Formats: sequence, C-alpha cells, structure tokens
Amino acid sequence: MERTISPATLKHELTGKLILDVRRAADRAAAPGHLPGAQWKDPELLSDWVDSLSGEQDIVLYCARGGSVSNSVVDTLRAKGLHARFIEGGIEAWKAAGGEVVSP
Repeated sequence: MERTISPATLKHELTGKLILDVRRAADRAAAPGHLPGAQWKDPELLSDWVDSLSGEQDIVLYCARGGSVSNSVVDTLRAKGLHARFIEGGIEAWKAAGGEVVSP
C-alpha cells in the first residue's frame, strides 16, 4: 500500500475510511475547518492514542501541508501494522482540489 493518497483519488474513495486530522493544535486553531467526518488526534500525544486504532480500518490522515507531521504519524501507524496513508499536500492540497471542508 502506498504511503500517500492524492486529493483527487481520495475524493472518489472517501467512503469507509477513518479520516484523522493530525494537524498540530496551533495549525488547527489557525484554520479550524476539517474534512467531513475527520477526527482530530493531537500528534504530540500519538503514543496515547495509537493503540486505540483498529487494524481493520483503512486510515487516511492529514496535517496542514503533508510534511513532517503526516510522515512521522504514518511511519508510527504503519510500524504498528495499520493500513495508513496521508493526503499528499495535506488539507491545503485537499482544499485546492475542491475537496469539502466543514466547520467544527
């Protein structure tokens, strides 16, 4: 399984995926909108919540721009045997591709 998913592909495959918003708290506060159904998980507390995720789910996560936060969280989830990918370019690329963003 690839490490990333493009915004265009995700728009067609959104159903049935666990969507995790792993933006840092400051990034989330600065731009509070999120993907429909996304759950925010503080990346600073990853060790506190990673074991609550199911290995049966297809997980797609995103940070602000698809950089270091997404990469480190995906690495940790994949090391635990989870099916995890991140959105290429983060939520900014999702919005640029016309992806839906909802207010909290």
